[in-house]
Order: sequence, then structure tokens, then C-alpha cells
Amino acid sequence: MSNKWQHRWIKLAHEIASWSKDQVQVGAVLCDQNRNPRGFGYNGMPRSLDDDIPDRLTKPKKNWYWEHAERNVLYACARNGIRCDDCTMYVTHFPCCDCTRAIIQSGIRSVVVDAACMDVDSNFYQKWQDQITESQIMMTEAGVHWELVQMLHADGETEN
Repeated sequence: MSNKWQHRWIKLAHEIASWSKDQVQVGAVLCDQNRNPRGFGYNGMPRSLDDDIPDRLTKPKKNWYWEHAERNVLYACARNGIRCDDCTMYVTHFPCCDCTRAIIQSGIRSVVVDAACMDVDSNFYQKWQDQITESQIMMTEAGVHWELVQMLHADGETEN
């Protein structure tokens, strides 16, 4: 797929991520080989659970209640009978090991990640570095192509 489409889907994933109430807003978009969107997700609570209860917004309960964007899109597809085989997932942040296992098991063939999440000085990268490394190993071993994409500004220049 052309970089133009990769950038569009990552940009949409960022928009969807903005719907999250979490400090680290993560978004995911799933598309088939013909660029048809199959679903989207952001990190948040499961349906029908109240995300305005203060102690559910902080650890340790946050870890018990909240779901990651990547699994949320997979659950939405499962709920609606949408196949994920041979699809590509576009995400704002590199998937953790739990999400990577779900990606592999769902038959996704490719994961495209906004390279900005790999900034070694970022809190995200420092916190998740070990999981990112293991996720990359798992995807490679399972034959799931993954790549980092540098996003472009409107003038065509690469974002830093």
C-alpha cells in the first residue's frame, strides 16, 4: 500500500485515539487489502461500564477495567462478525505482548505503527521498551509483517 494511504490510516488512528480518556491515547484502525475499513478502536473501558468513576481512571483499577485499542478493534470485529484475516492494523503506538498475541491469533497479516512512538526519550517507549522488543520478535516469528512509518506534515516534510 502506498505511503499516502498508510499516512491517512495512521492519521485516522490518531483521531480515534483522541476519544480515549487515558493519558496515553492509543488508536487502531483495521483495513482489508482493498483499503476498506473493517473497524477501529481506542483504549478505554468495555461497553456499558462507567468510565466516569474516579478510581477506575487510576492504577491499580485502571489496569483491571481498561482495554487496549488493538484488542478493542478485534473485539468489535468479532462482535459484528467481521473477519480480520489478511487485514492490516494501523496503530498510533507499538502493540504490547497481549495485543500482539491477539493480532497473531486473529490472522492479521500486517501492522503499521506511527514511528513517533519509538522516540527513546518518550515516556511511552521507556515504559514499554521490553514489550515492544518481544512483540517485534513474536510478529516476525509468526509471519506478521510490521513496520514503522514516519508521518508527514502537510508540506510533505517528515515529522520529528
